[in-house]
Amino acid sequence: MTAPSTPIKRSPLAMAVLGILHLEPMHPYAIQRRIKEWGKDKVVNVGQRAQLYKTIARLQDGGLVSVRETGRDQQYPERTVYEITEPGRTACLTWITEMLNTPRNEFPEFPAALSFLMLLGPDGARTELDKRAIALRATLSDLEAGMASAAQFGLPRVTMLEDEYQQAITKAELHWVESVLTDLTDGSLTWSWESLAAFQDQTTT
Repeated sequence: MTAPSTPIKRSPLAMAVLGILHLEPMHPYAIQRRIKEWGKDKVVNVGQRAQLYKTIARLQDGGLVSVRETGRDQQYPERTVYEITEPGRTACLTWITEMLNTPRNEFPEFPAALSFLMLLGPDGARTELDKRAIALRATLSDLEAGMASAAQFGLPRVTMLEDEYQQAITKAELHWVESVLTDLTDGSLTWSWESLAAFQDQTTT
């Protein structure tokens, strides 16, 4: 499959917009609502409608979507309905395959904060990681409840794969955070400014 000659940079939101329009033409509000109704807002940031409009504008500038019609009625202001173009369909499938088959370092915040965890000291680190463990358990509980509810409605598994992935990732992170907390509590993981300074001296001499 050959990618379209477009300067548009892929993003989860841009891919989601093309994916929604791949099924039927819609106006931006309906796109946002559909993403939320399908639960895709757990993996695609669609909270800010302004960002959604900017993304659609970029896709239109790149020729991946086009205006199908503009209309209005007594209840709503003017609404522009967008549809996907053939280059947009190609780009959507290309982005999906690339996102699936090629791991990418997305530079999330948590590993970045871990790289400077020593600044909090062992007690501070234990306090904050304990808060994260509590939040992860709550997230995991919500995910499991949502998946159980979806199973009752008989949703096809393929529509819930992102939830399965989020569940697996959350479980793995919680397991790791709890192991670090255990080491911080029993003292097998500890440090001091003196020990860090001594190590710094060794590496610079």
